[in-house]
Amino acid sequence: MNQQAQVSDRQPGPAARPSGGPTKVFAPWTEADAKPLVEFVDVRKVFGDFTAVNGVSLKIYPREFFALLGPSGCGKTTLLRMLAGFETPTSGKILLDGQDISGIPANRRPINMMFQSYALFPHLSVAANIAFGLKRSALPRQEIAGRTEEMLQLVQMTQFAHRKPHQLSGGQRQRVALARALAKNPKLLLLDEPLGALDAKLREQTQFELMNIQEKLGTTFVIVTHDQEEAMTVSSRIGLMSHGSLAQVATPPQIYENPVSRFVADFIGDVNIIEGKSGGVIARDGEEFVEFHRPGDESVFVARASEPVAPQTDCCLAVRPEKIAVTREKPADAANALTGHVHDIAYVGNLSTYHVRLADGSIVKAQEANRRRIANREITWEDEVWLSWTPGAGVVLAR
Repeated sequence: MNQQAQVSDRQPGPAARPSGGPTKVFAPWTEADAKPLVEFVDVRKVFGDFTAVNGVSLKIYPREFFALLGPSGCGKTTLLRMLAGFETPTSGKILLDGQDISGIPANRRPINMMFQSYALFPHLSVAANIAFGLKRSALPRQEIAGRTEEMLQLVQMTQFAHRKPHQLSGGQRQRVALARALAKNPKLLLLDEPLGALDAKLREQTQFELMNIQEKLGTTFVIVTHDQEEAMTVSSRIGLMSHGSLAQVATPPQIYENPVSRFVADFIGDVNIIEGKSGGVIARDGEEFVEFHRPGDESVFVARASEPVAPQTDCCLAVRPEKIAVTREKPADAANALTGHVHDIAYVGNLSTYHVRLADGSIVKAQEANRRRIANREITWEDEVWLSWTPGAGVVLAR
């Protein structure tokens, strides 16, 4: 496998950025002989009578930008702190390049960590902050100066080299902290909610800067975040955690389009959850689908299944709002259709979300791009409408 090609051509998820040449795919986790850089083996961490991490096994590969995602208290930060060496596993092993690092102190691990607070030294200049760790390594002065200049250029802070942290914006301080963390060329960089203090526009801009820097260096990044949009944007894969365990590990497109549970579907993006029972497996256009029966009426839907589901099993159907079309008339060839009345409309500029109340009082959300001015909207409040979606748009979840 050409690792240099992986760095230059990959983008978050398994696909590759258009580069004018052959499309290359960065997906070492799909290869049986690929060696992980980091491996958690049945790791548990217990604080008194509380289990923060419960039997996590996970592989992270070289040059990945891996995201640990989940709600507060799910165990993602504890997992990161054990990898950094700030916490010791109660049981299990943590391997780095095949070596068990559980007993190695944090300051002796080839790992750096960037905190949300940035923790810059207020009395030192930007350049001195970046050079601090290099000076403690007793490197030659010329080498320190060269590496510091290289890091300043990498994060586009050369013109601010002599400023103090209080003279910088939040985004600039974040860049300095990143440069300092990368200066010693660690095997692994850990980022603990690094963009949490930035406003929305700056956070979005900085996400792409992080991706570009990671691609240039080829350093493995592991980021902890509770922001699902951030994780979807920057990462090659996401490990979604719940109650100390991994709910799903997959690429951003896979985890969005093929969630394995109701928790995953509901946490990642917006989704409609319809309760019901599974029916039999049917063939349609050369593919296998599962029938889904909604209680209280004669509705039968056709959808994919995340896992095999036995007939008459209680389950749910998950459908993303953007997959649902809203029309005044029932589409003649719709595999899945429901009717109701428009209860509310959320207009957010480029998108409108229609909240449609069904006969049983439940609400289904459908989302459409605003391709025309709002004054020319065809559908408005209290209109009777049809909601329809393709067989591949929904997924039946058994858990």
